[in-house]
Amino acid sequence: MKNYNKKFVYFICLVSAMGGLLFGYDWVVIGGAKPFYELYFDIADIPTMQGLAMSVALLGCLIGAMLSGMLADRYGRKSLLMVSAIIFLVSAYATGAFSVFSWFLIARFLGGIGIGIASGLSPMYIAEVAPTSIRGKLVSLNQLTIVLGILGAQIANWLIADPIPADFTSADIAASWNGQMGWRWMFWGAAFPAALFLLLTCFIPESPRWLAMKDKEKKAENILYKIGGQSYAEQELRLLQATTATGKNGGGLRLLFSRPYRKVLIFGIVIAVFQQWCGTNVIFNYAQEIFQSAGYSLGDVLFNIVITGVANVIFTFVAIYTVERLGRRALMLIGAGGLAGIYLILGTCYFFQVSGFFMIVLVVMAIACYAMSLGPITWVLLAEIFPNRIRAVAMATCTFALWVASFILTYTFPLLNSFLGSSGTFWIYGLICIAGFWFLRRLPETKGKSLEALEKELIK
Repeated sequence: MKNYNKKFVYFICLVSAMGGLLFGYDWVVIGGAKPFYELYFDIADIPTMQGLAMSVALLGCLIGAMLSGMLADRYGRKSLLMVSAIIFLVSAYATGAFSVFSWFLIARFLGGIGIGIASGLSPMYIAEVAPTSIRGKLVSLNQLTIVLGILGAQIANWLIADPIPADFTSADIAASWNGQMGWRWMFWGAAFPAALFLLLTCFIPESPRWLAMKDKEKKAENILYKIGGQSYAEQELRLLQATTATGKNGGGLRLLFSRPYRKVLIFGIVIAVFQQWCGTNVIFNYAQEIFQSAGYSLGDVLFNIVITGVANVIFTFVAIYTVERLGRRALMLIGAGGLAGIYLILGTCYFFQVSGFFMIVLVVMAIACYAMSLGPITWVLLAEIFPNRIRAVAMATCTFALWVASFILTYTFPLLNSFLGSSGTFWIYGLICIAGFWFLRRLPETKGKSLEALEKELIK
């Protein structure tokens, strides 16, 4: 459909996608703050506490993802977006304000709950309001805001941190502005977009597909009319009535795991887990260790991290402009195959102790490949492949699986790096990408098909 209200559609999708912006910022900001808060809390030599600080937010993600499906079905998509905005706002302030490590962990856990809710809910909401012809592009906007949030966190970390003289000891860094206040402002930076997100969500409508499932068809029709006019509203409402007739109140886990939906659920879970286990996200969480292994000082590391963030944003635009042309399946295959090759080369370079600019090039290539494929397209597919009546609980289940995979990835990277070195670690990620490529060959193409048409095709 070409005749739709572009201003209205893009406004509501961009507001929803602000959940992705906060997701990206909150997820990555800890990487830049890590060298400073570890010294402040005196955990720099305690690996268990270091790992807990890095991964506790992921535990919160699991809780947020697990609750989001049930709450989104019961209270609606818009209400839950507002809840996630409040959580981000409170967590941003609290994480920077606390001076006791246990309270710092609680604040990070709370932020993880916000990430868990927003990560699945924002792309789902966009998919439910977007016209079919541009659905992939609009859901990809959510990934764009995620990478903009990542870049924003990287730039904020770089600008907030004072230059670190080469002769500074750990004690000097701990006593410096960076060690006392700099890391706090890195976390506080998320409070400003969180407040704006909370304000703007007051002006977006509820999902028409959720309204239809709740027998509020007149309200659903009014929103669809604002999106595409009368004929579009009537056509979409007929499709909605046909697919929600037997499941007006949504579906729970029992329905999700029943025989008709089992195959598509397996697809969704594997896609979600593979997006994490392909390994690219450790570059953001452990950029300090990766770049220092390649021969860079801490001061250079913060700038190199910004370079990776810029590449992430640029190549997400590539995904936005190719997702409706090349299709979802082709981009996923390109991502899996490309990362497999890059990781095998990167691991070999670490094995032969190659250092310097060439290593940055390889890392940036990996991020670019991920940003134009597995990063955004995973969320597009997860938002598309599930039927209306189980979409919320299915997205929650897959998002839960994604964050379990992310927790395992984040927790195991230091262990793998310690036992196998950087070379062995990236070789393992390369093998995982080869396995992912093999699986993705079976992936159905969803380009250009309405959500209701996909339901008839995928659920048999």
